[in-house]
Amino acid sequence: MEQTYQYAWIIPFLPLPVPMLIGLGHLLFPTATKSLRRMWAFQSVLLLSIVMIFSLNLSIQQINSSSVYQYVWSWIINNDFSLEFGYLIDPLTSIMSILITTVGIMVLIYSDNYITSMLGLVTSSNLIQIYIFWELVGMCSYLLIGFWFTRPVAAKACQKAFVTNRVGDFGLLLGILGFYWIMGSFEFRDLFQIFNNLISNNEVNSVFVTLCVVLLFAGAIAKSAQFPLHVWLPDAMEGPTPISALIHAATMVAVGIFLVARLMPLFIVIPHIMNFISFIGIITFFFRSYFSSCSKRH
Repeated sequence: MEQTYQYAWIIPFLPLPVPMLIGLGHLLFPTATKSLRRMWAFQSVLLLSIVMIFSLNLSIQQINSSSVYQYVWSWIINNDFSLEFGYLIDPLTSIMSILITTVGIMVLIYSDNYITSMLGLVTSSNLIQIYIFWELVGMCSYLLIGFWFTRPVAAKACQKAFVTNRVGDFGLLLGILGFYWIMGSFEFRDLFQIFNNLISNNEVNSVFVTLCVVLLFAGAIAKSAQFPLHVWLPDAMEGPTPISALIHAATMVAVGIFLVARLMPLFIVIPHIMNFISFIGIITFFFRSYFSSCSKRH
């Protein structure tokens, strides 16, 4: 079992070479790359299917043992600062990996394309790593919405999505920096333990911590199209519609839910934060229900 976990890095990285080669081929040999489209599509489906099977295997092991595995290695080191890169495998990661890979295979079969940033995000072991993949997910969404860039409506839609998500992402960045200033670590394994100790001993300013948590949640509000940063999602259908629906509704919008679930140990110890999250969810539900009923009437 331990040996299986050691190879969990293939989840985010195995599907990556094909889209990189396709992008490079489009730049250097566009005609040849287009003529080999079906070959690239087969390789993409094959690699992602392998990742899906591996994710299912990890999920079965998680059900049987409920174990948590984390592997990290140092990325930047000096006397005062160390930044680690790694992956974290727990039940939440296993569930999200299965969701992303199964939906991704359907997207691949339909469109011969896929986004790998989501898999890197859900296996991240620290906040900085999550933020990097968070922005890559946003970039892929921006490019998808603006796929028909010669159409003014599509160009405006992708700009709207970009600006709206920058508001939430800036809040997420400020929240990450705030927690690093408090605890001196980006790693989840250190973050939760140190934070609980500080809260238990009343050694941290509750107002500042609450602000940092709200800023973290602002990132989830934008990516999951929650009120008041929900305005970009309806216009996202300006991209290739079936693919946009699959990626945005089934995977990307779930990123905000994943972030809240991953940071739940931080959220539940702050008074009224869970009530605030529930309040935002309720307002969003009624907004979407209202606009959905209005669109059906027209």
